[in-house]
Amino acid sequence: MLASPKKIWVLFAALFLPCVLAGQTATPSDAIALEQQGKLPEAADAWRSVTKDHPTDARAFASLGVVLSRQEKYDEAAAAYRKALTLDPKLPGIRVNLGLAEFKQGRFQQAVTPLKTALANDPQNTQIRSLLAFSYYGAGEFLKASEALQSLAKADPVNPDLHQMLAQSCLWAKKYDCAMQEFRQLLERQPNSAATHLLMGQALDGIGKTDEAIAEFQAAAAVSPREPNVHFGLGYLYWKSHRYEDAEREFQSELAVDSAHAQSLTYLGDIKLKKNDADGAIELLQKAAQRQNDIRLTYLDLGNAFIQQKRYPDALKALQRAVELDPAQPDAHYRLGRVYEAMGRSAESKREFAKTRELHQKADEDLVRRMSSSPPSLPKGGGEQHD
Repeated sequence: MLASPKKIWVLFAALFLPCVLAGQTATPSDAIALEQQGKLPEAADAWRSVTKDHPTDARAFASLGVVLSRQEKYDEAAAAYRKALTLDPKLPGIRVNLGLAEFKQGRFQQAVTPLKTALANDPQNTQIRSLLAFSYYGAGEFLKASEALQSLAKADPVNPDLHQMLAQSCLWAKKYDCAMQEFRQLLERQPNSAATHLLMGQALDGIGKTDEAIAEFQAAAAVSPREPNVHFGLGYLYWKSHRYEDAEREFQSELAVDSAHAQSLTYLGDIKLKKNDADGAIELLQKAAQRQNDIRLTYLDLGNAFIQQKRYPDALKALQRAVELDPAQPDAHYRLGRVYEAMGRSAESKREFAKTRELHQKADEDLVRRMSSSPPSLPKGGGEQHD
């Protein structure tokens, strides 16, 4: 549901990659000549020879990093930049180049530190500011990403990709007012965007406006009935509103689009369980577990269904997995206590009941976290600053 990684990188590349510094002059002429001729492997070897002969020459290591980056050997390039930075922390452009090399490997958290320092040294540099914002986004630091993106979006009010990225960052940071403001503007420009309707629905769900969220998901389904997750999201909102027949219909529709959609199988199984159909629930929940083994509700419901059938060893295994996925949720501990009690294991039963009393029920997850367990990784690519 988040911004397309390809779109994010295209946006950054189109806006900022032309901003490349002029080539270095304080380097051996043979290495420079090879680089200018496009003989990059030979140029890299030449720079390695220079660094071997002059192991304290920070510029030589920085130039080696540039050539390696042009060959897309970003891990080696980052190592060369780090060495240059150790030798001369004030070397111009070195932190930006290191940040770029880390960014291109998808190592967004590692990109943040050098880029923050580079921006502090050059606070008006829009290229660095943007790369840092995108690194925050890729690292999952959505609050910082939203703060960094706001000034960029304000300076470029007609760039829909940039504003959608800001909206998504606000959504994941639970800054719902910011998210809805951005989504409304996006819908004004593109009223038939199913993806934006979905995201607006998630923001509305985040502030408890379930009926309005349902309306947004219905609009998305009308525009693009085969959009991934549209029927699951709508089904989840119906499920949360206890409209189980409507929810069941939507989960089935999602499975018609993606037969391996584990969340839809899980919630269909949950509905079966609510209807006291333990056999039907187990069949669906076991299918969900085969497709995705980290949905806590799958194992919690399997445990409940097995308890109904007095299949205590099976219930024990399922509930232990539910606890493993989230030890802070008391419901699985309580049911484990019941299973141990039924199996005559009183000491373990007492332990689980005591654990239950210690825990407080966490707040319900919002829809954005259910539909997308993590943000998409940003793609690799880009250009170097050459000192």
